[in-house]
Amino acid sequence: MKGFIEFIKKQGVVGLATGFLLGGAVSKLVSALVTDIVNPFLGIFLGMAGGLSEATFKIGPVTVLYGHFISILIDFLVISLVVYFLIRLLGLDKKEAGKKK
Repeated sequence: MKGFIEFIKKQGVVGLATGFLLGGAVSKLVSALVTDIVNPFLGIFLGMAGGLSEATFKIGPVTVLYGHFISILIDFLVISLVVYFLIRLLGLDKKEAGKKK
């Protein structure tokens, strides 16, 4: 908690709110990209008419929704890459490295 309070004092509430809002917007954008563009193409290549998120298999009375899990995993990977490249593009990784020295 102490680190969080120091962060608020240093960055300000406005910086935290901005980061939160931008994170939510990027998340929605990437989710739409994966759901509307990536999954249908993967569904075509994997032979699933409903898209990747519709992929399931049954074990007795249980239906395993592995396609939905893979869709969420792709979301996570794309968001991670976007954040990584954004930090690199803005040079924030170098700024943090300079503070530690």
